[in-house]
Amino acid sequence: MQNLHDPAVIKSLLARHGFTFSKKLGQNFLINPTVCPRIAELGNAREGSGIIEIGPGIGVLTNELCKCADKVVAIELDSRLIPILGETLSEHRNLKVVNADVLDLDLRRLIAEEFEGLEVSVCANLPYYITSPIIMKLLEDRLPIRTITTMVQREAAARLCAPLGSREAGAVTVAVEFYSEAKKLFDVSRGSFMPSPQVDSSVIQLSIRENTPDVPNEALFFRIVRGIFTLRRKTILNALSGSMGIDKPTASRVLERAGIEPVRRPEELDMSKLTALCRAYIAETVCLD
Repeated sequence: MQNLHDPAVIKSLLARHGFTFSKKLGQNFLINPTVCPRIAELGNAREGSGIIEIGPGIGVLTNELCKCADKVVAIELDSRLIPILGETLSEHRNLKVVNADVLDLDLRRLIAEEFEGLEVSVCANLPYYITSPIIMKLLEDRLPIRTITTMVQREAAARLCAPLGSREAGAVTVAVEFYSEAKKLFDVSRGSFMPSPQVDSSVIQLSIRENTPDVPNEALFFRIVRGIFTLRRKTILNALSGSMGIDKPTASRVLERAGIEPVRRPEELDMSKLTALCRAYIAETVCLD
């Protein structure tokens, strides 16, 4: 395989295929030789495993995944990269490259067709502009996967892995915590990429929960979470009233049922308080009906 950590080799490869970087797609290719082996190892690429890779780029991480896992399916949106991947990864017989937008794919069907008998995990070097939508699709689809190991902007990593009840936590933090256990694995400097982005990155891992928190209406739970975190700096009384379109006396009764002081801020609530809020909201609004 070509030395895809060498900028000169990469430039020659891309020039040969007439490829230019797309700012719209947030393309930054890893050139630090120490990063991808760590992602493959920590991302559960091993014997008996199947890996879905999202955004293989020119195949640097893909190569490491193929060396460790039984099978890899790499999903690449940019059709210009498909012939490049055909060249850089030609030695691997356990690889399938899919030219598609992962947000449009039926991943449950893909897993059933491609990974029978294998324990499946996801590895990705996600473009910063679409990190949250992809992560939420992977979580909300309740796929039969073990972990999601992904590189994201360091600021996003802090938000995604923040403990609930901290100032860094937001609605996406609640969603991640609802479906998984999140932790940061290691940081990656901006100089590890070509071209170099303007921010540093972190590799995080989401370990999928077998059982999610008990809420009577999941859609309503996330509607409440999104609503109150939109007004996160207000008191929970004002945030609940303003985001859910209920008057303050009703919001006050909901909070009393949930055991939440009305002067607290949405960002101070942990998962137990948030699920209690959902149950109390349902009980109080049913009473109103």
